[in-house]
Amino acid sequence: MTALRSLLFVALFYLWSAVVAVACTPILLGPAGWTLRMFEIWGRGIIVLLDVCCAVKVEVRGREHIPQGASLVAPKHQCMFDVFAQFTFLPGTCFVMKKELTWIPWFGWYANKVGTIVVDREGHSAALKKLVREARERFAEHRQVVIFPEGTRGVPGQGGDYKPGIAALYRELGVPVCPVATNSGVHWPRHGFLRKPGTIVFEYLEPIPPGLKRVEFMRQLEERIESASNKLLEL
Repeated sequence: MTALRSLLFVALFYLWSAVVAVACTPILLGPAGWTLRMFEIWGRGIIVLLDVCCAVKVEVRGREHIPQGASLVAPKHQCMFDVFAQFTFLPGTCFVMKKELTWIPWFGWYANKVGTIVVDREGHSAALKKLVREARERFAEHRQVVIFPEGTRGVPGQGGDYKPGIAALYRELGVPVCPVATNSGVHWPRHGFLRKPGTIVFEYLEPIPPGLKRVEFMRQLEERIESASNKLLEL
């Protein structure tokens, strides 16, 4: 039964995504806020499909910590749903995204429209400078810059390799960092199509204030995200 329901979800997920992407093409001619609203509606539709098709509910904890203005948001990354969720819950999402994703038709166009920060992983110091510069521009617009500190999807219960990009942004921009814990990979694995019934939780944790030394900041970030995410695996 889980396999059949998962197949139904996957089919409807791609159908919903295609319909939204194509039908909303004209909004590319309007302000970026229209595209952000489209992303939110798209994400909420996915949440409904998860519930109806797979008995997977989505719960948000720590709403009092969700930033409303300029802030860095550092979520645990276990599956592609982690991206859709941030579009749904944050008021002014701006992602840090690898350049390969910009080649996807429609998605890349919409990402460019909302000012997504595109990073060339082979660019090293030049890429970091570009990341900091464009993040500063988004903060001037009171946006939330979302960067997955591990850089790629991981396995629930396993700690990731936290990358230097988040530390560079924290040091140069002097803004709080909001860590986000999740158990999403339990119900939406990074590989395969099965969606396991239960509750996906996104927990926004108390922000890390600016001004810490790099080593201490990275220690606190990883400790908070990993410990809170592991607790969610007990649900």
